[in-house]
Amino acid sequence: MSLFDWFANRRKSPPIGQEQQEREIAEGLWTKCEQCGVLTYTKDLRANQMVCPECEYHWRVFSGDRIEQLIDPGTWQSLDEGLQPTDPLEFRDRKPYRDRLREYQEKTHLNDAVQTGIGQIDGEPTVLGIMDFSFMGGSMGSVVGEKLARAIERATKEGLSVIIICASGGARMQEGMLSLMQMAKISGALQRHRAANLLYIPILTHPTTGGVTASFAMLGDLILSEPKATIGFAGRRVIEQTLRQKLPDNFQTAEDLLTHGFVDAIVPRTELKATLAQLVRWHQPPQPSAPLVLSEPVPVVEGERG
Repeated sequence: MSLFDWFANRRKSPPIGQEQQEREIAEGLWTKCEQCGVLTYTKDLRANQMVCPECEYHWRVFSGDRIEQLIDPGTWQSLDEGLQPTDPLEFRDRKPYRDRLREYQEKTHLNDAVQTGIGQIDGEPTVLGIMDFSFMGGSMGSVVGEKLARAIERATKEGLSVIIICASGGARMQEGMLSLMQMAKISGALQRHRAANLLYIPILTHPTTGGVTASFAMLGDLILSEPKATIGFAGRRVIEQTLRQKLPDNFQTAEDLLTHGFVDAIVPRTELKATLAQLVRWHQPPQPSAPLVLSEPVPVVEGERG
């Protein structure tokens, strides 16, 4: 082997460990957009709330990230953290449901697919529920329904607005009918909240489907969505096979639902906090005005009359 060939091979094959180190650095420093393919400095992408600065593609984010993006620092008070899912049906598919729950809890550090709490959004106290798609696809089980219902009831009691960020594949099949019952439970709590003349805003993110769409995701006083979110009940393939026809490319997108009146506004993630704060302020109940106090008439002395 010539000296030239030896140096050429060295350039092609970096020393052992160096290639892995360079790959880790590249993966940690830069993020490639799933939609437009543009590389973005990861730190800048996070600062932009995981929205691509080139094409405005909204990356999926976790519930903890949502809290940081929407809630004022130091004001978050978590609700019902201790609620744990059980396996009343002793369900088993490829593995027991109990084992599947344990795996997701270890992976996500969450008890189930939703976080609820009270916090301030730009100074406005609000009850917030955030569904987390990373926990079993954000599926709606008994714990999800119970936590959301309790959060809504707490808001009704304290006279606060409710905001729920929806991200779900639908009902949790491992809990069968118990999962479907959560739709009625949450809807009933929302009806009592509405009877108290209080505000409820669902925010539809990618994806919002199944029983979530069929219940509380579409019961808001104002329904907001992130851009290009997939929103629907049944899947696209199921509908096409049932109707035996091809659906439009934009079917079940936030933009299509806005056109047909199912969504009130599409709000980019970077503008969401300011928008929610303004909406909550506009819907605050009027404060009672102070009673008008009339000053006593000044007595007139008889001799002073002109």
